[in-house]
Amino acid sequence: MDGCRAGWLVVGARLDPSGEFGQLSWSLELEAASFIDADLVAIDMPMGLAADGPRACDKQARALLGPRRSSVFPSPVRAALGAVDYREACNLSFAASGRKLSKQAYNLLPKIRQLDQLLLADPKRTVRVHEVHPELAFCQWNGGEPMAHGKKTTAGAAQRQALVEVQFPGLADKIRTDMAKSQLADDDILDAIACLWSARRLYRKGALVLGGERDGCGLPMRISA
Repeated sequence: MDGCRAGWLVVGARLDPSGEFGQLSWSLELEAASFIDADLVAIDMPMGLAADGPRACDKQARALLGPRRSSVFPSPVRAALGAVDYREACNLSFAASGRKLSKQAYNLLPKIRQLDQLLLADPKRTVRVHEVHPELAFCQWNGGEPMAHGKKTTAGAAQRQALVEVQFPGLADKIRTDMAKSQLADDDILDAIACLWSARRLYRKGALVLGGERDGCGLPMRISA
């Protein structure tokens, strides 16, 4: 699952007993609840929020990504979830951690709240729901080497598309044909497919897992790829 303008892009697959991809599907969903109870969920959204500073998994991911480190922005502290506007979010974040909240992180607060509420309502979901990061997934997919170019560039999009085409030929183009650009950007499609790639690694218990501490509500603070 990857957040997009229209809500969430969900790219799913049935896996056979050996863990090979079978039937693929995709849809746009307004609420995370629509797919949160699938057998395994790999979602590009922070889950597990620190009380007073950066999460260890974010720092580890940034270190691994080198030139693409800026794609991993600091996750908001839990106190910021209660903000009603950007100014209050910055004030709450600064009071808790000594840092204001980035605009990018603030824009994700509604989706972070969605996910957080679902996990707190049923903490057992954390056994099946995993936070992933597409850029970290592409790095692992690329033999451990970070992407050479940013995803918004022509060269960067081509590099990611090339990886996707080997494993999922034609999938990105099919999703693009089905869905308007007003609903989701091209990079959202590639990011969601990268989440699916990580989901299989999680299913096979071969994923890279960073962090692992739990926040004050008992939710895991970890990123997998």
